Order: sequence, then C-alpha cells, then structure tokens
Amino acid sequence: MPPLILRILSSSVVIARRAGEVIRDVLRGGDLGVVEKGVNDPQTEADRRAQRCIVSSLKYQYPQVTVVAEEELEPSPADDKDRVDGFEEEVLRAQCPETLTNVKETDITVWVDPLDGTAEFTAGGYLDHVTVLIGIAVGSQPIAGVVYQPFYKSESDLGRTLWGMVGLGVHGDFHPTTPTKRRTIASTRSHNTKIATAAVEAMQPDVVLAVGGSGYKCLLVLEGHASAYVFAHPGTKKWDTCAPNALLHAVGGHMCDVKGNLFEYHCGIAHINHLGVLATMADVDWYVGKIPPEVSEILSKNMPNE
Repeated sequence: MPPLILRILSSSVVIARRAGEVIRDVLRGGDLGVVEKGVNDPQTEADRRAQRCIVSSLKYQYPQVTVVAEEELEPSPADDKDRVDGFEEEVLRAQCPETLTNVKETDITVWVDPLDGTAEFTAGGYLDHVTVLIGIAVGSQPIAGVVYQPFYKSESDLGRTLWGMVGLGVHGDFHPTTPTKRRTIASTRSHNTKIATAAVEAMQPDVVLAVGGSGYKCLLVLEGHASAYVFAHPGTKKWDTCAPNALLHAVGGHMCDVKGNLFEYHCGIAHINHLGVLATMADVDWYVGKIPPEVSEILSKNMPNE
C-alpha cells in the first residue's frame, strides 16, 4: 500500500475535481446564493457546497487528519451530498520521499479553500481566476497540495488539476514557460490599499497584473507568466496559501511574508497572514529587500497580540 501522505494527496486530487464540478453546477444553476461575510468578502452556494464536499470526503477517508477550512458552516444533512472517495492513480505511482513514508494522520493538517476568488466568481468575466485549494502540511511545513482551476481558459472547459509534493515536483496539467524577462508583478484586483500599492511600486515593475485569488496569482508565478506575487496586506489566510506554497517549494520557488518569514501551517497557528504574502521563483531576497520599511512597520503595528 502506498504511504499515507501519497494516499491523502491522491484522494485530494479526486476531491478537488469533484468540488470543481460542484462549482460549475452552481454557476449553471444561476442562483449563486450570495451572502456577505464582510467588506469585499462574499460567500456563495458554490463555496458552501464545495467545502462540504471536500471536508466530508477527507474526514470520511482520514478521520484523524485535522482539516481547517475557510467557511464557518453549521452541520447539515447536505454535508455528505457531494462526498467522493477514490484515488488518482498517477499520484499513487509516484515514489514517496523517504522522509515522508512514515507520516501519521495525526501529524497532518489539511488547509482548504473551497473556492478561492469568490469575488471574481460573483463578478463574472474572471472565472479563470477561480481555484480550489487543498494544502497538506506535516507539522508546520507545507508538504503537498492540489490547485484545481474549474474554468480553465473558458467557462465551458472542464478545468485542470495541478498537484505536487516537496521532493516530487509539480505534475498534472502543468505548463511551465520560460519566465518573463519583464518584471511582472501579480497583485490584488479587489483588495488594494495604499501600503499594498506602495509595495508593488517599490519593485519598479514593468507590468502589474491585477488579478483575483491567491491560487491564481501563484499559478502565474509557477508557470512563468509573473515574476512575483506581492501583497502587502493582511488579506490572505493559511487556506489561501498552503497549497500554492507547497507547489512553489516543490519546484524550487519561494513563499514568505513581506519580511521574509516562512509560513507555518500546524493546526494551532493563526489563520491570518498578518504580514502579507510574497511569492517568486527566484531572487526572493531581492524582493524582500525592496519592501519599503514603512510598509513593514505598518503591518507589524497592526498585528494583534496572540
């Protein structure tokens, strides 16, 4: 039997695809069931159904794994409606890194964003920015993850899956290109602030891509379409970053906060990335060094005492 960590990653690929089907079903149905959780923070029926699908499926197969998901949902008879099991055989055939062969369920935290890019999902015209994110941490470290795009290239497309593990690289429908020679910074489309803008401008970019969703921004970096993802704002959570963090590390990339601190993902960690996000495939120290000191100071001052 393949090691547990491979089985969980393999299951997560199948589960993410099913969550993508759920998201497309809700969109086709026409009633998004939007509620506002906060300013610029909508939740839809697609978020709710996709999360129930992912959490129910994971907990059914791996009851001792800790699952932390974005949406606060009350228990419901609908929890198991979209539950799936099964494995992605490509993952099971992979050679598990020796250091991960004896990982136990109780060592693992799975961070779930059932629909990253909800603002883009509800706005229309930005569906390719939407991703399903399932990140797998062992202890504090982001080890593996799945990023699924339900609307890859077009609304009618059946989506694409990227999966990866530290020590195995990134696989699936992954299309790395020669990195852009122009300094292209991916940043927020819908959550801009003065300090977020100041951080991007300090990079002296040739191009700024204002796009939605942490998962999508990281895909742009992973595949060479953006030089870096820079967001100097406490607007992302661990479920936004765990899966893409693992994929970036799997191919030699980097993700940290704007002061250069690596993220931790054990189940007791604060959910908010208070010091923002910086992701790049190369020259991470250069990008961290370009963050204006006043930006770091403002973010640090606004951190709660935890």
